[in-house]
Amino acid sequence: MRVILVSYSAQGFSLLHEVCRREGHTPVAYLHARSLNPGGPTRRGAGDVVSGIVDSLPDGMDLLVPGNKSLLPHLIDGYRADLIVCYGFPWRIPSDALRATRLGGLNVHTSMLPRHRGPIPVNWAIRNGEKEIGVSIHWMDEHFDSGGILAQEAGIALDDDVVPGLLWEQVDRHVERLLPTALSLAGSGAPGTPQDDRLASHAGWMEPEFLRIDWASRREVIHNQVRAVRFGSSGRSGPTASVGGQEVRVLRTSLVPTDGVEVMCGDGPLWITESTTD
Repeated sequence: MRVILVSYSAQGFSLLHEVCRREGHTPVAYLHARSLNPGGPTRRGAGDVVSGIVDSLPDGMDLLVPGNKSLLPHLIDGYRADLIVCYGFPWRIPSDALRATRLGGLNVHTSMLPRHRGPIPVNWAIRNGEKEIGVSIHWMDEHFDSGGILAQEAGIALDDDVVPGLLWEQVDRHVERLLPTALSLAGSGAPGTPQDDRLASHAGWMEPEFLRIDWASRREVIHNQVRAVRFGSSGRSGPTASVGGQEVRVLRTSLVPTDGVEVMCGDGPLWITESTTD
């Protein structure tokens, strides 16, 4: 099959490209979003990401970096592709762009769908205090993450201190195992297993208030809030709070007694083990 690859980074494209080639398929173009929303401002650091993708781009491969999605159907149609394979793209690819291929599009999603549909499923799993995540590969349709599931596997542990780099390595290994099955089923026209919408939850962008700690909340809720914000910033940041009359950014906390600053939450103590006054 002729395949258009859609991803978030050079590493993501490399993984998809390698699996597709190994399974006998031909990548014909790469597609990348420089903004979180179609037509929105270019996100900070996007230039470095695009530069990294260009540096690793295979000879003769086109890289598409559209500013909005109105031209996607026309861009995709020109490649006479059989399939789109997406792993990390913040926009909903419109139905007419999917119809510009022979079969449609597959999406790699980092949750056990229908749980945590949306752009940041891992962040929400951490926020909810869940112990593990999984990977689902499904057909794309007119909604976010709601199409039939072709391959799915759980078993990626969420440690108390989630290290983004290590977690994404595990996710990539899941993708590498699952994608060949999904490609084979897609090529045969399999519709996938329908999702039960009654079990669906939404993993949208965090509300602005989530970046501020309310010490009246339950201590486990605050602990997971700190974990989720730290993960979302790749370990570089945390929510803000007032501690002893000083404004701090809380980077790590502990639910059990340890060295650090003890604070009282709505249902008991929590220990701040790392913070900054930036």
